[in-house]
Amino acid sequence: MNKNSLASLLISVALIGGMMYFLSDAKITEKNTPNAPSQNVYTQDGIQYVNVTAKGGYTPRVTEIESGVPTKLIVTTNNTYDCSSALVIRNVGFQKMLQPSGEEVIDLGTPKSGDIISGVCSMGMYSFALRAK
Repeated sequence: MNKNSLASLLISVALIGGMMYFLSDAKITEKNTPNAPSQNVYTQDGIQYVNVTAKGGYTPRVTEIESGVPTKLIVTTNNTYDCSSALVIRNVGFQKMLQPSGEEVIDLGTPKSGDIISGVCSMGMYSFALRAK
């Protein structure tokens, strides 16, 4: 097998594997987001707080939040040295390298019904979404 054929094969396998990962993850996420309240969301003093952990990706990947409520995202890191520490949230103009351990509180404003607030690492490998209902 020549070098071009091997390179083409490796690229094809990587693309197909990536598509399978994202498609299968989307199906799992849809099945695991019933109308039950998310366990990583709480309201205190009229502000909705959403907890997301950044380490080897973001957990949870999808969270349902209430619309019309001022919202703050709390991103927790614990010895996080991978690209999930380089967080970008375009919806609110946030881009920052997070501390390896600690919490970053990000004001998301007041989401409207149907809004999807997306966070992604700087490389685009890891992502999460907050869906306002």
